Amino acid sequence: MFTGLIEDVGNIVTLVRSGESGRLTVATALPSAEIRLGDSVAVNGVCLTVTHRNSTGLTFDVSPETLDRSTLGALKNGDKANLERALRLSDRLGGHIVTGHVDCIALVEARREQANAILFTFRLLDPAMARYLVPKGSVAVDGISLTVNDVASSAFSVTIIPHTAAMTTLFPRKPGDRVNIETDIIGKYVERLLGGREASSGGITTELLARNGFM
Repeated sequence: MFTGLIEDVGNIVTLVRSGESGRLTVATALPSAEIRLGDSVAVNGVCLTVTHRNSTGLTFDVSPETLDRSTLGALKNGDKANLERALRLSDRLGGHIVTGHVDCIALVEARREQANAILFTFRLLDPAMARYLVPKGSVAVDGISLTVNDVASSAFSVTIIPHTAAMTTLFPRKPGDRVNIETDIIGKYVERLLGGREASSGGITTELLARNGFM
């Protein structure tokens, strides 16, 4: 479990492919003495297990499923990646609940400077994921906890403040770049629970949500 608050921007050392899987090594300033083998670390929003560590970096095994569902397979030497260690029960939940399980990939559709901020619009490659996004709700983009501005049928927008731009990999993103998207898990549970009570609806409807006190 993660919060979407990035602790470090690491540098990709290697991604060694072996058939459909791979092994990823990332150089990081995270304190290696506090990281044990088997710990979970989110890399660009993807929950990975530490399989090797030293004073300068971490190594992870990457499964075929992870390579298929995320942008990790396109990483190369020198690329930067957002890193976050798993949440401890004693930590403040400063972002939102992030599982590290990517729902889909999105394309940067537009980027516009807006006073001291940057307005990004992302196009979802799986438009069905848009139903889990709501204005002023939460979304994780490459593991970064962000607030949704607006939602369309297959796109959404967010505003990046200077601190987020400086502390993550988002600032250099340009139209056409790919990012990992994880929608808010609460919406998925609500749909699952209420959908079971009205299976013929084909999903959550406004009427169904209102009837169960969510609107």
